[in-house]
Amino acid sequence: MPKRVLVFLAEGFEEVEAVTPIDYLRRCGIEVTVTAVGKSLAVKGSHGIQIAADTLLESLLAEGKLVSSAWDGVVVPGGLPGADNLAASKETGGFIKEMAVGGKLICAICAAPARVLSPLGLLKGRNFTCFPGEEEKVISPSSASYGAQWKENRVIVDGPFITSRGAGTAGEFACAIVEKLTGEGEKLADRVLLLKAP
Repeated sequence: MPKRVLVFLAEGFEEVEAVTPIDYLRRCGIEVTVTAVGKSLAVKGSHGIQIAADTLLESLLAEGKLVSSAWDGVVVPGGLPGADNLAASKETGGFIKEMAVGGKLICAICAAPARVLSPLGLLKGRNFTCFPGEEEKVISPSSASYGAQWKENRVIVDGPFITSRGAGTAGEFACAIVEKLTGEGEKLADRVLLLKAP
């Protein structure tokens, strides 16, 4: 049975950070459901590129499918105001917290670790990375995730959490997700000619 991953999109998402994982995961036979957090399946990114989602968040809720038992992982793109729009959705936050409790894979990139995961208290005691400057929201004593350790790495895997820095690291981020779910991340990196350090 293929692994199942939900990718959230809200108005103002960073396009590369969403499309790269969607593409790479689907190349590896992972079932990806692109879910719009809003009233329309058409979601406009932070650079004006519009993506058609597979379903609406409210549809998954109505069908009883927004439950951690139905999914192996969730991907949260960054971008502004996309990350803030996701953080403002109680249903999105509730689902991500339920996934964390279930030990499911939680993947966030760019502003999303700081603006979506951190306010939920999910990064406390964990190593993470994010877009430069966003870490201040996480490591501040007033943060719900105070005690998290920020690292400058392009991708950080800490247990079931994968965090990454931004659009330029989206390929590595996606390969890390594939590796965690199928063990084929290295093979995928070779297949797409992902640039590696010399």
